[in-house]
Amino acid sequence: MRGPHSPGSRADGEPPVELTSFVGRSAEVAELTTALGQARLVTVTGVGGVGKSRLAARVAARWACGGPAGAPGRGRVELSAVRDPQFVEYAVVEALGLTDHTTRLPREALLEHLAGRRVLLVLDGFEHLVAACADLTAELLRELPELRVLAAGRRPLGLAGERLFPLAPLGEDEAAELFTDRARAQGVPVADGAEVRELCRRLEGIPLALELAAGRLRALSPAQLLRRLDDRFRLLTGGGRDVLPRHQTLRTAIGWSHELCSPDERLLWARLSVFAHSFDLEAAEYVCSGDGLAAEDVLDVLSELLAQSVVSREETPAGPRYRMLDTLRAYGAEWLGATGDAGRLRRRHRDWYLGLATLCELDWFSPRQREVAARVEAELPNLRTALEFCLTEPEEAHLGQHLAGALWFCWVGCGRLAEGRRWLERGLELESEYERSRLKALWVLGYVAILQGDTVAALRALRMCREQAERSADPTAVAYAEHRTGCLALVTDDMARAETLLRSALDRYQEIGELNSNVLMGQVELAMTRAFQGDLPDAVRLCEDVRRVCEDHGERWARSYALYVLAYAAWRGGDAVHARELLADCLDNAHGFHDLLGTVLSIELLALVTVTQGDPVEAAVLQGAAGRMWPSVGLPLFGSAYYNAPHEQCEAMAREALGGERYEEWVRRGARLDRETAVARALRRDGRPLPALPAPRGPVPAARSGQREPAASPTRKGGETAG
Repeated sequence: MRGPHSPGSRADGEPPVELTSFVGRSAEVAELTTALGQARLVTVTGVGGVGKSRLAARVAARWACGGPAGAPGRGRVELSAVRDPQFVEYAVVEALGLTDHTTRLPREALLEHLAGRRVLLVLDGFEHLVAACADLTAELLRELPELRVLAAGRRPLGLAGERLFPLAPLGEDEAAELFTDRARAQGVPVADGAEVRELCRRLEGIPLALELAAGRLRALSPAQLLRRLDDRFRLLTGGGRDVLPRHQTLRTAIGWSHELCSPDERLLWARLSVFAHSFDLEAAEYVCSGDGLAAEDVLDVLSELLAQSVVSREETPAGPRYRMLDTLRAYGAEWLGATGDAGRLRRRHRDWYLGLATLCELDWFSPRQREVAARVEAELPNLRTALEFCLTEPEEAHLGQHLAGALWFCWVGCGRLAEGRRWLERGLELESEYERSRLKALWVLGYVAILQGDTVAALRALRMCREQAERSADPTAVAYAEHRTGCLALVTDDMARAETLLRSALDRYQEIGELNSNVLMGQVELAMTRAFQGDLPDAVRLCEDVRRVCEDHGERWARSYALYVLAYAAWRGGDAVHARELLADCLDNAHGFHDLLGTVLSIELLALVTVTQGDPVEAAVLQGAAGRMWPSVGLPLFGSAYYNAPHEQCEAMAREALGGERYEEWVRRGARLDRETAVARALRRDGRPLPALPAPRGPVPAARSGQREPAASPTRKGGETAG
């Protein structure tokens, strides 16, 4: 989901907008841009394949580059792969690049994040989710006066104030231009002559139909194309092609293209329809092979479908991927259903993605951690389809629990807590005879709930996990339940209990030979308890050990939390320069994984380092930026007196240097920064001076320079905190 973060965005059976050049439509671009300036909700409607997605993407890009009202933000939401209406809001959150770790509904997070911002939201391919999209859109437009929505689908949303923009097929000149352009892309240039014009008329100027026809030019001349297409139309319509509805024209063109495929090509076309979104070659070879199609032949057959524009190829951070357009996927699904083989293909699809998740969980603790994050992000639509299959089919509940649990690193490490919790809870509602998969789902749910600040749900899940694990004599589940209960004690300021539980869990891990990112995080959490109780040398020892193990294994996620503790110790030791270096490394990794908790903790501590380096203005700005992030994480600094101490120390020093009024002014200015800008500012990536913020009214007092050791802050539990 991912809107501006997803390559090849598309919907409604139209080619991915980034993958082919945009031909024609200059008048429509201008008209739609004008309409969007006059109405807050504009819906582009039209037959499948007519170019709605491309037009919407083109206008959205133009809008962001200086359209009416100078809208500075946009998000493009692909909804074609979303099947469950409850996931519409998650899709919008993801497309806008928002990360929300709390238990709030996604709609609440959207309303908060978009408040006061001028944003253009593009909803693409929503026709199978009209009710859910209309309900969400209506509330967003009602509550967010600066928001505009550009929708693209086969039917309207049906809302008051909606302005419809029916998109007609291409005119004859533009249709011929598109056909000859796609012919050149095939390496078979053709002249714009009578046969090309007649082809364009037969296909009624529908871009997808034209591209399918152009995909045949390697084997057929325009005259042969025209003759075969003419025969197809007569067969289906009894010669009445002059009154052929456009949706029938497209279906006819698809059916004609399907007939021209070899038996192997038709078979692969049908089997590829089980993929929810894009897929890679290895997945296609496993899922689609067998029963008449050998795995070693899949690449050759796929290459032919690529040449015929049935499948498109795109480059992504996870490597080359392939995608079938929705209209073509639906056609293939009909054929697959007719063969009676759909159930077997869905199970093979489930098996592949279950295996992928299991492998990625193992690879998370390796130098391939970043690759794993990118791979899982690319595969999320297919993983969701696999989860849905497991949780709706009889006898599959244990596999759904296993899959939801195996993806813990995605939910926790890559900023998808809310979605992860939903899948875990759905899985745990089902009965399963396989205890191990249920126990894992329980401790992962407890972990997710802790990070969301839901201590009651966390404690309930972890107690249930511990009790059931002890009954079934599962030492691994006991260790994880104990570990996460210790983590819960840590964030609720019960340091003595946290230390006891974490030490016990680490001993259990050692006994069973468990070593992974979770185990290392347990050691970091133990280090935090030592730091909070005043033993910084022991905290440093523990985290240096974690750092060494992480670097030996190429692990970067748990390492970033170890660096956080080491940075605090460096600051307390008077080495602010080294503390900043450690925090920059920590923040860079946390942000790269979309780990919002690690990101905001790093920025909070960077603010403290910054004020001690003599820049109270920038420290206040960073505190303001962190303050904007905390509502998406949960209770600021967990509501913990221990975690809050660095924040209080930074605020006290900045207020003293700036005065209360000036301090609040800079905090407010920092709170206006979005997360990307705040992180870039905190990292000072390019080494250049910091970007200017609007100057506050009146002079700003000069900052005091030099290192200061803040006074110890008594916690609400009494005593002195060191962290």
